[in-house]
Amino acid sequence: MKAYVVGGAVRDALLGLPIADRDWVVVGASPEAMIAKGFKPVGRDFPVFLHPQSHEEYALARTERKTGPGYHGFSVHAAPDVSLEQDLQRRDLTINAMARDEATGQLFDPWGGQRDLAAKVLRHVSPAFSEDPVRILRLARFAARFADFSVADETMTLMRQMVDAGEVDHLVPERVWQEVSRGLMSAHPSRMFEVLSQCGALARLAPAMQSAWARAGKLIAHRLDHAGTLPLEGRFALLAAALDSVASVEAICIDLRVPTECRELAELLWSEQQLFEKTAALDAPTLIALFDRCDAWRRGSRFAELLASAAHLVPRVPLDRIVKALERARAVDAGAVAKLCMDKSEIPRRVRDARVVAVAKGLI
Repeated sequence: MKAYVVGGAVRDALLGLPIADRDWVVVGASPEAMIAKGFKPVGRDFPVFLHPQSHEEYALARTERKTGPGYHGFSVHAAPDVSLEQDLQRRDLTINAMARDEATGQLFDPWGGQRDLAAKVLRHVSPAFSEDPVRILRLARFAARFADFSVADETMTLMRQMVDAGEVDHLVPERVWQEVSRGLMSAHPSRMFEVLSQCGALARLAPAMQSAWARAGKLIAHRLDHAGTLPLEGRFALLAAALDSVASVEAICIDLRVPTECRELAELLWSEQQLFEKTAALDAPTLIALFDRCDAWRRGSRFAELLASAAHLVPRVPLDRIVKALERARAVDAGAVAKLCMDKSEIPRRVRDARVVAVAKGLI
């Protein structure tokens, strides 16, 4: 029985990058032998165990055989006779198909991962890549993380064949969003959409987004790649702002099961982006109406996120004018205004009028 560090930890170490966690593969072992050594079984689809002290994941070396469409149709064979080379062969990219003996430091690289790291190429390990459509998403995400890596011509050809064969149609929305959201938080998110567009997957997964990318890809790429410290919600909103209608934003959010926070911010930014472009000329009633529509009174944090996203959408526009107007409007004592109203039905209008006056004084 022998354990090796595999995958991302080996790749990132060779690139001189920080290693967040380590995955291990165990050769020559059975589930019973792992349990006897104190490992805790956690895998449902194939044998994975947690180390009794470090709690790192140890998976038995395995092979996989395609049994049906999509990424659930696999038969897994994990046994003591599966070799390290066989286990590495089933992995997606050559740069992820390396292993290291931590005791000796020896590197095992049967599929040319080091070569492709040096050449900065994303290349599939074997034709088995085509059996799992999730690998298209993963490769696109790696392209966003390693923006200076190119996709091997033969790998792009294979992905296009997978799309033509309908493999991506079997992806569940939750898994698509999982990979897309991780790609959006990468250093160069635009590379993910560029790769998905080139292989045809974007048109199948999100047709409205493919249309937007074809129409304004360079503008979208610039926005995403300069998103700075924006969180996921803001980055998705920037992406969605390029769609042709708020209905398209809603449709994509439904199709990909986008979380509520991301959907709400994206819909707000799409709806208000033209108004933000005119910030310098907005009068007090218009600003108060904006605050009402966006529920800035109760959802202050979300409104701040909206402005932060808008700053990337309409650069050089004085959005601080909106921030100061909101501060003045919030300074109005609604309770004091209400006490002066004999007719309680008049309170909302009187409070709004007081806020308009307060904001207007600051705009002079």
